[in-house]
Amino acid sequence: MLTKSDPDEIQSFLSDASHMRDGHADRVVFPENGEEIAQTLRAASEQKTPVTVSGAGTGTVGGRIPFAGIVVATDKLNCIKSVVHKADGGSAVAEAGVMLSDLQRFVESEDLFYPPDPTERSCFLGGTVATNASGARTFKYGPTRNYVEHLKIALATGDVIDLRRGELYAAASGHIKLPLPSGGAIETRLPTYQLPQTRKHASGYYVAPEMDVLDLFIGSEGTLGVIVEVEVALLPKPQGLLSGVVFFSDEQEVLAFVREAREMSLRSRQKYAGDAGRLATLMEKALAVTDRGQAIQRSATRELGGDDHSLLDARAIEYFDSESLRFLRAKYETIPETAVGAIFFEQETTASTEDLLMTEWLTLLERHQALTDASWFADSEQDQAKLREFRHALPVLMNEWFARHNQRKVSTDMSVPDEAFAEMLLFYQDTLRTSDLRYTIFGHIGDNHVHVNILPRDDDEAKKAREIYLLFLKRAAAVGGTLSAEHGIGKLKRDYLPLFYSEEHLRQMAALKRAFDPAGILGRGNIFSEELIA
Repeated sequence: MLTKSDPDEIQSFLSDASHMRDGHADRVVFPENGEEIAQTLRAASEQKTPVTVSGAGTGTVGGRIPFAGIVVATDKLNCIKSVVHKADGGSAVAEAGVMLSDLQRFVESEDLFYPPDPTERSCFLGGTVATNASGARTFKYGPTRNYVEHLKIALATGDVIDLRRGELYAAASGHIKLPLPSGGAIETRLPTYQLPQTRKHASGYYVAPEMDVLDLFIGSEGTLGVIVEVEVALLPKPQGLLSGVVFFSDEQEVLAFVREAREMSLRSRQKYAGDAGRLATLMEKALAVTDRGQAIQRSATRELGGDDHSLLDARAIEYFDSESLRFLRAKYETIPETAVGAIFFEQETTASTEDLLMTEWLTLLERHQALTDASWFADSEQDQAKLREFRHALPVLMNEWFARHNQRKVSTDMSVPDEAFAEMLLFYQDTLRTSDLRYTIFGHIGDNHVHVNILPRDDDEAKKAREIYLLFLKRAAAVGGTLSAEHGIGKLKRDYLPLFYSEEHLRQMAALKRAFDPAGILGRGNIFSEELIA
């Protein structure tokens, strides 16, 4: 097994996208299979040597930054082992170090589709499982957890286990018994807290009544074991895609548009679950005519359940506030001067629905007074790539700002329940507008999850930004929200967990970790303070 200890050679493994400083380790090892990882963990447990798992370094909460011991780099676990076609899609087996973008390109070449889409797709597959990664398409498809069918995991005991969904469950009492290949079993109990009623959640261990034990490892941030190999479920590749960046001159209409688009999307999914074949047949009729198309569409509407029927079903609804557009105008001069907000959306289409869906979206946009003539729409891959570039341009522009001012951003990742979002967004806006700080608010508004980025220009503003961040955290906790919707806790956010969990619940999580990792070597400093797991 390749091992590196020269400071110059291992420097790139001591940082990630969080920009935490002063990471250090004795050495970095590059295992090529689960057994080599298990041997490393067994020896580290015996010697009580900290072990940090390293993925691609795209994480933003310092999870892969070590402060002692060994780094286990998953770079050599980079094989896509198989893709299998099934009637309803398929499945793929890949090692933890496979880049997500490579996996998605590969399965798409097989006319299949893997939905999870974190913003940085150069991340490793194992890292997406360890953080239960999500992204824009989570609005329709949910997070990584929904697609994980099987995991191969190396444990701190030196065992390599195989967990397949549907084979091992927690008891009604919360008791878990996990048999080990070496003999014996790990026995522990789930924490007694309930997860928040948010659409996204990546804060601490997942728990649910009589849950599948597989789900315990998804989102555990490298604190319970090292993911070696993953089997994921795949869907049929969508036939077509309509996307748009739509501008608004009235802030209230932006929010009203989002509410209606979300409600229509959720109704469409509920109404036509299991009825895709029948719907396609009716829409083929609409495609087969020209001047009679509206009459056929009305007939299809009646047959499918009433005049309120809609095909509209966004897979992504993303928000940009006025301050975000202010940043983006430096690169995109055609953003309308009157625009105070924008929405990026994506909608899957077929040959039989694309015209009808374009009409539906335009009707909805006009109802909410969008600047449709100045907005951008795409139905070709080339134009869609330009819209995705726009969506990802804001973080790049903000990073340039930080470099100029020698500061670090203060960024939220909270999500709140449906009924609390409108007031939470207003609280963000009112607080920041009176602060004299630069900021942007953007992100996954379809899931009640926006990123507030506060942009200090000097140390005094940085102090003020952190004070405001704490106010936001306390408000999110008070309305039943989650500390992290998608980035995880890592080392950067662990000190804020007591705002969202009681001391007893934190101790229950720590006890669960100790059951899997008695020596406390794995992901030391992630999620918990070292004192809590001592």
